[in-house]
Amino acid sequence: MKKAFVSWSGGKDCCLACYRAVQAGYQVRCLVNMVTEDGQLSWSHHLPARWVRMQAEGLGIPVIQQPTSTENYKINFKKVLSSLREEGVTIGVFGDIDFEDHRIWVERVCRESGLQAHLPLWGEKQEKLLHEFVDSGFIAAVVLTRADILGEEWVGRRVDANFVQDLLELCKTVSLTPCGEAGEYHTLVVDGPLFKQRLEIVQAKKLLEQNYWSLEISRLELRPKSP
Repeated sequence: MKKAFVSWSGGKDCCLACYRAVQAGYQVRCLVNMVTEDGQLSWSHHLPARWVRMQAEGLGIPVIQQPTSTENYKINFKKVLSSLREEGVTIGVFGDIDFEDHRIWVERVCRESGLQAHLPLWGEKQEKLLHEFVDSGFIAAVVLTRADILGEEWVGRRVDANFVQDLLELCKTVSLTPCGEAGEYHTLVVDGPLFKQRLEIVQAKKLLEQNYWSLEISRLELRPKSP
């Protein structure tokens, strides 16, 4: 069984990529989550790092959170990959769909670190991936939106069949990538078939800052999954 890590942002796409990797027989040894230099926020989606640690606990998969700056991002990422390679990890799983520059970057960095990059979602229709995420039983909440594209009413919404229907309808009139690949929105996955415990958003409020609506969660708890 091939040992793998998953590049983890906390959102739906990396989660679906992880799910597909597990279904394909990969042994996911850990999640890799790059964070800001102070260790407070995840690098890609700027989610609080503690949320990601709670996700990892709910999944039952260890997480490596590597602080970095913009200038040293590649060096620090490769440092993590090299240490994982020494532990027998040979595959890096990424949730990219169609951002070509990033695909080229992850493939090169993995190759330089002696690993193989695996992008199980690459090139697929985003509408299909959204439906697959929901139909597989995953649950996520929208935690960030670009206010000029998705207003306050979208923040905090559950990513479910109704969300997908509404979003795809909006895509007909607004320039919007269905999976938010251009940064139109970010999600936090809270439950699904990979999870041993679910996350419950107990208390939160919506904030508008610099053209972004965000869901500021003040209380997030791990709870047993429903029978």
